[in-house]
Formats: sequence, structure tokens, C-alpha cells
Amino acid sequence: MRPSSKLALLLTLCTWTSHVVFSQASSDEQLARYAQAGQRALAAGHYAEAQSNFEQLARLQPAVAEVHATLAVIYFKQRSYEQAVREVRTAQKLKPGLPRLDSLLGLSLSELGEFKDALPYLEKGFKQSTEVEVRRMCGLQLLRAYSDLRRDPDAVETALALNKLYPDDPEVLYHTGRVYGNYAYVVMEKLHDSAPNSIWMLQAQGEANESAKNYDAAIIAFNNVLSLDPRRPRIHYRLGRIYRARFSTSQKAEDRDAARREFQAELEIDPGNGNAMYEVATMAAEDNQLDEAQKGFEAAIARYPDFEQALVGLGGVYLANQAGAQAVAPLERAVQLDANDDVAWYRLAQAERAAGNRDAAEKALSTFRTVHAGARAAQSPKPAEDVTPQVLDAAAQP
Repeated sequence: MRPSSKLALLLTLCTWTSHVVFSQASSDEQLARYAQAGQRALAAGHYAEAQSNFEQLARLQPAVAEVHATLAVIYFKQRSYEQAVREVRTAQKLKPGLPRLDSLLGLSLSELGEFKDALPYLEKGFKQSTEVEVRRMCGLQLLRAYSDLRRDPDAVETALALNKLYPDDPEVLYHTGRVYGNYAYVVMEKLHDSAPNSIWMLQAQGEANESAKNYDAAIIAFNNVLSLDPRRPRIHYRLGRIYRARFSTSQKAEDRDAARREFQAELEIDPGNGNAMYEVATMAAEDNQLDEAQKGFEAAIARYPDFEQALVGLGGVYLANQAGAQAVAPLERAVQLDANDDVAWYRLAQAERAAGNRDAAEKALSTFRTVHAGARAAQSPKPAEDVTPQVLDAAAQP
């Protein structure tokens, strides 16, 4: 857990202390001195000094729940979790209705590895707390508790909720990613143990090898799937994608030919597979078979009107056929669907110029340059596409 997160929780939980301590200690100079010094130390982040002062207050006023609650937070901050638990329970006995202590108790018990005891408090904090940081910390500890207790479905459910609440939090992304990965491994192990020679296991092996770019093994696995079920949907398509990927490194014509055959085989099984239509059309466009490419892209768009890459492909075919004005509409729709597609913006600039729309062409070209520069500067690679993406023409000038 991040230090800043603990500090946020500390400051949140400590808001109850000063009023009660001062109201009860106003007639006692020594108590007031300890209270004031403890509060100053707490605000400055000097936790050892704050601990010393509040321990003195606890000895002098052992029946004040807020003092024990504040000590619990200080101990938690200093990773003295057993003492934090003790102080929370003391405060709860003195004043059962004192807010926020259940969350702190759950967090402390979880840090001690007492996950079963921590669960009800963590679940309450994650589901009911209105304080963003308290809820976040309880959620992260819930992941830890559920995972240790082998309650994997609950861990996944909590991970999904955390991702929805904190979609850009790197700590949340890290821990939820581990939960998803672990759960996927557990499920695949169960599949292997219960049905090692099943069609589902073979398909999982093919997908795993494809992800690892172990293309030869992936091809064998998917062909074994087809030997058991020759008309199984999407398997020929997966094989086509693998051959396309292998061709990108091998540059062997037989890989490219095999890819085309597999996409066409997929369409024989599932004529409505838009991705297979798109791939066949893309390969036709690469081979300058523009009529075939146009028919393929149009068929894919007719079935899936918001198929962004097919719109970009169709715009490219129109441009190649010197029908630039006709390319404007599909390319305008493409950039509406994905404003970060530099290929779409470049082709739109070409199409607007061909249509005589000079201002629109300059605007599209300017946007292309911005988007293209941003794509080149990005530190992380783009996620794998489900289809072969359209690429910039060789003559494209950023």
C-alpha cells in the first residue's frame, strides 16, 4: 500500500480527535499540552512524537475512546498492526458508534494475515464507505484476503469493481491484473485436469501459443481442433491471422497464400464473419485487385456499419480508383469512430483534396500530423488488433 494512501487514511480518520480531547481536557493543563503537541506532531507527520503524546493521554484519560482511536491510526501508520487492533477494540468498547473504526480494524487484521477475521470489516468498508481512499484501500486488501482464502471468484468480482471505480490507478491496475492472471491460470489448470484432450483444451492451447507468438505450435493445436470439429466457427479465421502474422516475419509467399485460404474457408463456414470478409478484402487491396477489395469492404460495412477499419480500407480503395470524392463519407465516419487513427486522417486529407475541399483537406492533414506524432511518441505499444490494421501509404508524408 502506498505511503500517500496511508497518510490520506490517517488524516481522514484523525478528524475526530481534537474536539473531544480538548473538551474533556480543558481544565487540565497537562492534558491540554499533550493533546496540542500530539495534534501538531500528527499534522506534521511526526508519528513517533504523536504516538508518545497520545500514549500519555491514554494513560491519563484511559476512558476517552477518541484517544485510543487516534493511537490505532498512528500504530497502523507505523506498521504496528497488533497494537492498532488492540487500540481499535478498546475504542469500540468505550464508544461502539465511533465511525470508521471497522475499516481500520479490517485493514490492520489483513496486514497481520488474519484474513478470515478481516473479511467482514473489509467488505463493509469497500461496499459502504463513502470516503474514496478508505474504500480503495479496503478493496485492495479484499483482493489479498480473497486470494489467500482461495475465494478466486470473489477476488475477480472485487477486481472488476475496483477497475470500474479507479480505472486509471496504477496500483489498482497492477493488483487486479495479477488477480485476473491467477484466475485464468487456475481455470486453465482445471480444464487441463478435467478434460486434457477436449476440443476446448486444444483451443486454449492454440490461443496461448498464438499469444506467445509460437506460431507453429498454434497451427498444430488449431488444426487438431478442426480434426475434431471441421466446421467449428472462427478456427479457420484464427489460423488465417496466425499465417498473416508469420508472413510478416518470414515473407514466405506460402504463408500469405495459406492465410487467404483460411479466411476464405472461414467464410464458407460462416458467411457473416465480418472480420474474415475484411481480411480477404485487405489482401485483395494489397494485390491491387481493387474491384474484389471494394466488394469485400462494402459487404463487411453493410453487415457492420461501424467497422472502422473496413471504412478506412474502403476509403483507400476509392482513392486508388481515383474516386476521391466518394471516399470522403466513409473516412469521415471512420475518424468519428476513432479520432486517433492516423491512417484514416491521412486518407481523409487525400479524399478532401480530390473532392476540391481545400480547407477541409488542410484541417485533416493537420490533424493527421498531430495524431501521427502522438502515436510515434507513445511509450506503450498499441494493443493487438483483432484484424490486420490499415497502414499508411508508402508515399505518406507526415
